[in-house]
Amino acid sequence: MKRLLLSLLTLCLVLPPAALPAHADPASEAATAALVDKVAGNAGQLRVVLQAMPKGGDLHNHLGGSVYAEDFLKVAAARGLCADEAISRIAPAPCPRERQVAVMAVEDPFTYARLVDAISTRGFQQGIGPEKVSGHSQFFSSFDKFGLAAEGEAPRWLADAYASAGRNHLVYLELMYNPERLSRYMAEAPDTPLDAGMLAASYKREIATVEGLLDETVADVTRNEAEARGRLGCDTSAPRVGCDVAVRYLYSGMRGVAPAMVWRSLLAGFALAHKDPRFVGVNIVMPEDDPVALRDYDLHMAMFRFLEEKYPEVKVTMHAGELTLGLVPPLDLEDHIAKAVDAGAKRIGHGVDIAYEAKSPETLARMARDGIAVEINLTSNAVILGVEGGNHPLRLYRAMGVPVMLSTDDEGVLRSDMSNEYVRAVTQQGLRYPDLKEMTRASLEYAFVPGASLWRGRHLGETVEPCAASFADTRCKAFLAGSEKARLQARLETNLDAFEHALGRFEGKQGSKGD
Repeated sequence: MKRLLLSLLTLCLVLPPAALPAHADPASEAATAALVDKVAGNAGQLRVVLQAMPKGGDLHNHLGGSVYAEDFLKVAAARGLCADEAISRIAPAPCPRERQVAVMAVEDPFTYARLVDAISTRGFQQGIGPEKVSGHSQFFSSFDKFGLAAEGEAPRWLADAYASAGRNHLVYLELMYNPERLSRYMAEAPDTPLDAGMLAASYKREIATVEGLLDETVADVTRNEAEARGRLGCDTSAPRVGCDVAVRYLYSGMRGVAPAMVWRSLLAGFALAHKDPRFVGVNIVMPEDDPVALRDYDLHMAMFRFLEEKYPEVKVTMHAGELTLGLVPPLDLEDHIAKAVDAGAKRIGHGVDIAYEAKSPETLARMARDGIAVEINLTSNAVILGVEGGNHPLRLYRAMGVPVMLSTDDEGVLRSDMSNEYVRAVTQQGLRYPDLKEMTRASLEYAFVPGASLWRGRHLGETVEPCAASFADTRCKAFLAGSEKARLQARLETNLDAFEHALGRFEGKQGSKGD
């Protein structure tokens, strides 16, 4: 076991470069699958293998929720902020010395730890904290608790997100990120009635204002990206991990607010995605069980349909079905995913309540037929909804042919990362290496990054004709040059081949030695 562990640890640090065959070697793939099976019962060894495993994209990652509590507290300390009297949130100064975050971090680590538990789900997951608080309440309440430290730090959080993706061997990140200028525009919406019949008139009133904000918004994003990359030293001779991750953004509409605010958030998102190619789509977020979100669900779908007609090139993914029996009455579980698909969603985030939908078989068949993928968030669903193991619909989706991929959701608040999602998929869902490889390929196939796919007709692993022989073929090089998606897919395949060859060689050497 010791030799095995040392060899696996080495794989995390050194993988052979790309001077390898362009296509998978079945023997190496089989050896890798056998090794994953061998270590599946050992959490530490499994983590080492799956952290080293090359991964495609993280398509469901909220920038605000990707930050760990400790990083918020570093900012809070630098700003002279405090904890409130109950040690339940970050609070403005002044305050007694013992509640200053900077002092607490140095002189009172146990109280500091209480604050970390309060502004994340760490304590909840370890059975610590208020006796009668759900994971749902602890999670969603965390955002207000760290808000004072989050504001104005977009470059820092972007850099951290890029770095996390790099540490977990991703090649692509599709990050939910709302520039502050457009968030202010949403927050300033008038408190006036709005229904589906009023959308056209409201669009005419609002569009000039939105478009007037876009140039400065694009400039803000460019500055924030440049500063984030600067923090990582991306343009220096010693770039840090994360610099080579391809990054695109999703704009998030807000569902748990008044209709005029929801409308402004979605309009801003579609207009920005139309103008700036770094924004590849629009989502809708906030708790789906919120009374306002439930009341106005059909109105929100009407908003999407209206804006999709105005901006047909803008792609849509929606949080839908982030519900479960007991969280809401059964009637609220009947049709959210089906309605999201009807309203134009190309991907579904969470999709946990699919088995409870009134037309579940029909919706599953449509999703499989039309290639509407599901962003699976195992840690999130376990913590927030209490849905995990055999109660999770991941295996239902896969059995019905619906494409799925793993994602992190809010890795900082949830105390997770992408490699942990892969570990959960093995230990709690019984998936094996070929299943993980299929899902990591799917994460790029169904990403909103532009360009033709490397795969024929969405048959993952069946290379298009120009690249059938080799990625080094002249025709393949020309094909890849014209498609960002295919380039990322080819990069993932090269990385996977290197990983499998390395593990295959290790398994071959171990063949008759035992552990």
